[in-house]
Amino acid sequence: MKIEHIAMFVNDLEKARDFFIKYLGATSNDGYHNKDTGFRSYFLSFDDGARIEIMNKPGVSDMDKNLERTGYSHIAFSVGSSQEVDRLTKQLSMDGFKIISGPRTTGDGYYESCIVAIEDNRIEITI
Repeated sequence: MKIEHIAMFVNDLEKARDFFIKYLGATSNDGYHNKDTGFRSYFLSFDDGARIEIMNKPGVSDMDKNLERTGYSHIAFSVGSSQEVDRLTKQLSMDGFKIISGPRTTGDGYYESCIVAIEDNRIEITI
């Protein structure tokens, strides 16, 4: 069994799509639009076959996102090396994204950093 894809609603579909493409190497389909409901989405694919669906629809609630909450905590991306974790973290910081941890080696042995991006959602960058 494998996870087929992960989906997330966003307010700014194009901005979220551009983030995943620019920083994490995603490729995007041409998108989907249901004119009856206003629902729009893109499927973003990554080299290893993982996919994320980003979605937008009028009327979807945008609740406060306390970083320490139950439910999904973050999405983690493996970038292949500690040097790439460092480079990408530095780039994201220079581009104005909030770094909330790292880069560092965690107590359980991961080398990672964690940023706040995509409408106050956490993205973890690891080897």
